[in-house]
Amino acid sequence: MCLSFQVGTWNITHGALITWNYTEHVMRVAASIRNRTLRAITVIEEPYVMLKEDFLHRIGNDRYEGYAVELMDMIALEVGFNYTLEHKDMSHGIPDPKTQEWSGLIRELIDKRADLAVGGITISYNREQVVDFTKPFMHLGISILYRKPDKKPPDLFSFLHPLSPDVWMYMVTAYVAVSITIFVLARFSPYEWYNPHPCNEDGDVVENQFTICNSLWFTVGSLMQQGSDIAPRAVSTRVAAGCWWFFTLIMISSYTANLAAFLTVERMKLPIESAEDLSKQTEIKYGCYYGGATYNFFKDSKLPIYKRMWEFMSQDQANFVKTGKAGINRVKTEKYAYLMETPSLEYTIYRDCDLTQIGSLLDSKGFGIATPQNSPYRDEISKAILKLQESSELQVLKDRWWKEKNIKNGEKCEVSKPQDQASELGLANVGGVFVILLAGLALSFAVAILEFVWKARKSASNFREPVSTEMLRALRFAVRLHGSSKKPVVRPSQDTLEHPSNYEASNSTTVPLGKGKYLM
Repeated sequence: MCLSFQVGTWNITHGALITWNYTEHVMRVAASIRNRTLRAITVIEEPYVMLKEDFLHRIGNDRYEGYAVELMDMIALEVGFNYTLEHKDMSHGIPDPKTQEWSGLIRELIDKRADLAVGGITISYNREQVVDFTKPFMHLGISILYRKPDKKPPDLFSFLHPLSPDVWMYMVTAYVAVSITIFVLARFSPYEWYNPHPCNEDGDVVENQFTICNSLWFTVGSLMQQGSDIAPRAVSTRVAAGCWWFFTLIMISSYTANLAAFLTVERMKLPIESAEDLSKQTEIKYGCYYGGATYNFFKDSKLPIYKRMWEFMSQDQANFVKTGKAGINRVKTEKYAYLMETPSLEYTIYRDCDLTQIGSLLDSKGFGIATPQNSPYRDEISKAILKLQESSELQVLKDRWWKEKNIKNGEKCEVSKPQDQASELGLANVGGVFVILLAGLALSFAVAILEFVWKARKSASNFREPVSTEMLRALRFAVRLHGSSKKPVVRPSQDTLEHPSNYEASNSTTVPLGKGKYLM
C-alpha cells in the first residue's frame, strides 16, 4: 500500500516551490500507520509460525502461535497498528532459473497482495532487488546438523589411553635404562660398598645392596609412588635416583590429570567435524532445503570448498529436501548431513538429544520482515525492532520459544558448545622430562667417575701403590657384573706396608677400602 503526500507547488511565474520537510514527512508516515490494519502473510514453519492444536475452533490471528506471531504482536503494539495474519502453502520465494520470476511470499509482495511477510525469511542480495527488508530481528548462519554417534562400551584397557603408545614405550625403556644405570653406578662407586655389621669394625666382608634385582625393584617402587627399603649411599647413585624421582613425579602427575579428563569427558568420535571434512568424503550424503537461502548460498559461493560441496549436492537432486522436517528425518534415519540455518538447528537439537551441530557457522546473515519496495511502513517497523533488541526483549522471546515451549515431557536436551576432547599425551608433550632424565644420568656417571678416581687415589696413597694400578684393580672387579655383591676385606700386615711390592705380588686382585683392602 502506497501513501501520497504533497511535497511542493508549481506555478507559471515561480516554477516549482518545494515545501516538503523530511521531519514532517516521517511524522506523517508514523501517524498514517497508527490504527491501520496491515495484511501479513507467512508460511507454517516451526517455531516461527504454527497452528494451535484447536485452530479449527478459532478465527483470525488467534489460530496461530510462535516466535514470529509474538514478535508481530510486540511490533504492532509498539508502532500502533493492527494486522491480519494469513498462512500460504508456498515457500519463502525463489527466482525461476529461466524467467527470473519470483515465487512464494516474495511474489505476493511484488504483486502488492500483502503489506508484510513474516517468519524465518533470510535477508539476501537477490531478494533485496525486488522487495525491502526491515532491520534484522535475528542474526544467524549456516551450520551442519548430524546424528550423534552411538556410545561405545568402555574399553577394557582404557587406563592406557592418557599416554600415547610411544610414550609408554619410552617409559619402559627409561625404567630399564635407569635400573641398569643405578646397578652399574653402585658397582663402580666405592661408597656403595658398606660393612653389613657396623658394630664389628674388623669385619672381613663389605656388601653392595644394589644387585640387578634390587635396582629394578628400587626404580619400580619409585615409579609406583610406593618407595623402597633400599636407599642409595653414594652421591652418584643419589643423583641418578633424584632425577628418576623427578621424572616419575612429572609422569605420574601428567598421567593422573589426563586420566581424569578421559574419565569425565565423554569421547564420541564424529566421522565429520567441519564443512571441510564433509567436502572431502563421499560416504555421507549431504544437502539443504531446495530453493532456500542456504541453497542459493552454495550455488553462488566462490569459495573452493563451498563450490566443491555444491557440485556434489547438485549431482543428485535427491540430496535436496522440500521441507525442513524432511531433512531432519533423513539425518535421523540415513547417513545424511543437513545444511540448515542455526536458529532452526538449535531449536531441533534442544528437542532431539540424538542430533548435534557440527562445526562453526559457514556464513553470517539475518532474518527480517519483508515489505514491498518503497513501503512507508518499513522504517517504523525497523525502529521498533531496534528498540526491542536494545531492551533484550527479542532475546527473552527467543529463549522462551527455543528453550521452554513445545518440549516433550519437559525434558530439554543440554546443548553445549563443542569442546576439545581429552587427547593422549605424546612425546612432544612430555619430551622435556626425558631430556632432564638423560642429563641427570649423564651427571651421575660423571660423579661416579670422580668418586672412583678419588677413592683410588686415597687407597693408593694409603698403601703406597701407583694410582693406575689401584684403579685397574677396582675397575676389573666392577666390570664383573655377574659377580657377588660382597667383597672380602684383607687388612695388610706391617710388612706389606713397609714393602708394598710384596703385597702387589701376593694380592693382585685386591682394592683398598678404608684402612684395609677388599678382594676383587
